[in-house]
Amino acid sequence: MSDSIAGDMKTVVMAGGQGTRLRPLTSNQPKPMVPVANKPMMEHIIELLRENGFHEIVVTLQFLPTLITSYFGDGSGWGVDMSYVAEETPLGTAGSVKNAHEFLDRRTLVVSGDALTDIDLTAAAEFHRDRGAVVTIVLKKVPNPLEFGIVITDEDGRVVRFLEKPGWGEVFSDTINTGIYIIEPEMLEYIPDDRPFDFSRELFPLLLSEEFPMFGYIAEGYWCDIGNLEQYVSAHKDILDGKVKVDIPGHRLENDVWIGDGVEIDEKAIITGPALIGNHVKVESMTKVREYTVLGNNVVVKKDNFLHRSVILENTYVGPSCHIRGAVIGRNGDIKSGVNIDEGAVVGDDCLIGDNVMIGPEVLIFPFKTVDSGATVNSNIVWESRGVRSLFGKRGVSGLINVDITPEKAVRLGMAYGSALPINSQVVTSRDGTRSARIIKRAFMAGLNASGVHIRDLEVNAIPVNKFTVDSYNNQGGVDIRTGDRDSQLIEINFYDEEARDLGQGARRKIETIFNRGDFRRAFSNELGEIFYPARAREAYILGLTEKLDLKAIRECEFKVVFDYRYGAASLILPGLLGNLGCEVLSLNAFTDESRMMTTRPPREESLERLGEVVLSFRADMGLLFDNGAERLAVVDADGGVIAGSDLLVLMVDLVTRCMPEGTLAVPVNQPSVINEIAGKRGFEVLGTRMDRPSLMGAAWREGVVFAGGGDGGYIFPDFIPTYDAMMTFARLLQMLAETGDSLSGLQAGTPSFHTRRREVFTSWENKGTVMRHLLEEHQGEGVDTTDGVKIHFDQNRWLLILPDEEEPMFHLYVEGADERDCESLLDRGEAEVTRFTL
Repeated sequence: MSDSIAGDMKTVVMAGGQGTRLRPLTSNQPKPMVPVANKPMMEHIIELLRENGFHEIVVTLQFLPTLITSYFGDGSGWGVDMSYVAEETPLGTAGSVKNAHEFLDRRTLVVSGDALTDIDLTAAAEFHRDRGAVVTIVLKKVPNPLEFGIVITDEDGRVVRFLEKPGWGEVFSDTINTGIYIIEPEMLEYIPDDRPFDFSRELFPLLLSEEFPMFGYIAEGYWCDIGNLEQYVSAHKDILDGKVKVDIPGHRLENDVWIGDGVEIDEKAIITGPALIGNHVKVESMTKVREYTVLGNNVVVKKDNFLHRSVILENTYVGPSCHIRGAVIGRNGDIKSGVNIDEGAVVGDDCLIGDNVMIGPEVLIFPFKTVDSGATVNSNIVWESRGVRSLFGKRGVSGLINVDITPEKAVRLGMAYGSALPINSQVVTSRDGTRSARIIKRAFMAGLNASGVHIRDLEVNAIPVNKFTVDSYNNQGGVDIRTGDRDSQLIEINFYDEEARDLGQGARRKIETIFNRGDFRRAFSNELGEIFYPARAREAYILGLTEKLDLKAIRECEFKVVFDYRYGAASLILPGLLGNLGCEVLSLNAFTDESRMMTTRPPREESLERLGEVVLSFRADMGLLFDNGAERLAVVDADGGVIAGSDLLVLMVDLVTRCMPEGTLAVPVNQPSVINEIAGKRGFEVLGTRMDRPSLMGAAWREGVVFAGGGDGGYIFPDFIPTYDAMMTFARLLQMLAETGDSLSGLQAGTPSFHTRRREVFTSWENKGTVMRHLLEEHQGEGVDTTDGVKIHFDQNRWLLILPDEEEPMFHLYVEGADERDCESLLDRGEAEVTRFTL
């Protein structure tokens, strides 16, 4: 090859096409910018031009031009010189080149920016020069020429005829027009100005009729115009098979797997080549990445996935237990757990696909769409979303770090919350010890300050300390940010009102409206909020808590207790409390350690089993396991038996009704009827509440309520603060055991038995209201409780609760029965009720 031929030529890269046949991948980006093997198509073309010695490049633009210019700039990063010409309206292939005529004073190579090829362009230029051609069309032999323009040449290569997309009866050649041309500058004069004009349909037939010397160069090598989604996927296969010579980013391993920089692949993951793994990709255990799969930069693939012959573009998250085969996933996608995507399906950029979604073959989902959990999608989603995700969930705002919850979103959320409060309000903030929570809290605090709200920052702390500070020092609210107990990649942002209760629906709706509309209050410079760091907030909390206890009674019992803090916030508070309680203590995981919280913290069930073993060996009276925020707990008795959930709630009710003055107990309606029996025998009333935390906390504020608790290990003693508090629960548990002289194992053995079960039934969003209406119509009258969902009482201690989920298209079924078989029968009956009314 000779660089002198190419060096004396100009090059036009046509990059104005919209690529309609590649939608939804091209819905929000020009076709030349669609990634192929983790590079834009056009980048492969630029690299080919440089390798062939073509350095002076003019790019014609029309659709979303700034996406191309901002990426390539002046071309210096690729060793070429690039300039740009934009079209106001589409001018066709020839018209777009004529639009750049002032740059084209020499022989010009014209090439498409959205094809994939490794053709020797210098050889084509030499052919053009040697034949004395005014136009040379680069041709390629293909098995099926029907979808392309056919060019027929004589034995010397001179063009004698053109056929545009012929039928088989017109096929006299298998050589097709690749859209690569070499043109002498004087031929541009035959192209009219400022109107659409096409090379193959108009200019070339015109020049042929004028008997200009036009030649066809039959090229060796690879060429594909990537005209549709099937060709897009097959182009990746050809690259990985080595059929086309392109620069594949990454380091090639022995099994034909290309690995980028900063990649993390779990030792239990299986990667089968050929495959391409981009930079900073994370693949977790038990995941199978099969042959011809391409993962873009910054893709996260959680555990137990199956990926085969699929292209997943950059910054996409794939949740656990997904099955994706022969599909394409666009950029910035959020694919939740249990999703199945079939062959030929394409999910556009920035889509959210909920849990357990089934996407059928050949289905196209266009960018920025949401598909709700449990949905089956068998038709294209172009305009509407299938389910709209609310900002707030069951507790607060939650999502995956840097997927659902980003610093940008945190700033906007902070501004929305601040805008919902009066200017110069004061808000308490806290977090756990992880970098994730720290980054999001800092961004959130910036938004709060920008809206004119001051902050009392408790830094790393327990949630009850935050709420105590809100309630005790005339603050207007509180915010706590921490990682999830069961998923360290999850961030939870929880909001509290001026009375330290979880925000109610009205306040949440106001914040969400401001967030969605962008109606933020932007404070003037003299109104911007400040950050204060309160002194001795933990000590104030401990003092307030101990004032509510009978310390003498607790100390006299000299309890032996084992704690598993799970590296959470309780480890910062309880040591200061334990000195007042006179306990002999063995502490496990008693410090905040981000690395252990994020990587090595075992599942809760495993931690409880281990805690039971330690309690037995230490001969302790009990063991306690705390959650990350020190709100909820589970208990292990002296025999190593786990007491949690409804079992622990029943035990707490037994103690409360024996040790506290008569009053009202607030419990959610899905808890066992034995609670009503225990309370009724001892003169207590039971107030059934909705199952969400704000409702339970609201009930705890009612006059006469002495205790509130749910089946999740969270308990409220309203005489302190009306919120879940695991540390107060522990202290009151010791006090009540001291007063009664009972042991946990003895209490557990003495409480009445009960049988409860639960089940989830998926449906669609539109069916949820229909099902609820029919249930109410069918079960009117006595025995029906509509406090939360529809609860149908059949006999004493025998009921069925059907509750629609607030966030997902599903129903939760709760039952209590005479035994396990009866519970299963009631669940089957409930599922039949739901499916019977499903449209």
